[in-house]
Formats: sequence, C-alpha cells, structure tokens
Amino acid sequence: MSTTIADKEITVEPAAIRAWAEGRRVFVELTDGRIVGFPADRFRLLKSATDEQINKVQIRLNGYALRWEEIDEDITVPGIVAGNFELP
Repeated sequence: MSTTIADKEITVEPAAIRAWAEGRRVFVELTDGRIVGFPADRFRLLKSATDEQINKVQIRLNGYALRWEEIDEDITVPGIVAGNFELP
C-alpha cells in the first residue's frame, strides 16, 4: 500500500518589519522585501492629522498592523497591501 500526500500551498500574509512617513506618505517595508507606500490622505483620521502625528507610526501585532496612538488609528498591513483604502 502506498500513500501520496499532495503538496499544499501555504499562504502567509505580508507583515511589516519597518514603517515610516515622508511628508504625507506612509511607507511599509514587508518581510518579503517589498516596500509599499500610500498617501496618508486615503484614510479619514490620517487626512486630518498633522505631519508630526503621521510620523509617529508604530508597528503592532507582530507586523500585521500600523498604529498611530495619538490619533487612535489602526490600519492592517494586509489591507494596505490589498489596496483597501477608506477614501477615493
């Protein structure tokens, strides 16, 4: 008797290893080496934040979220990579 096990594809969500802001753009370096950037103005709370507040971005949840404590904003890294933005 022989048993065959098919290879299973494992998908891992991208996670952040570094995050920073330049002007009104936020950048995220991912574990796979990509750097993704987006305009802060695509999110309601970030749009009304000052440049100084935007610069205070932190990585949370083992790289799966960005956090701005001062303005109480959280954005998921997989959502950013997928292009899920609040505003047009």
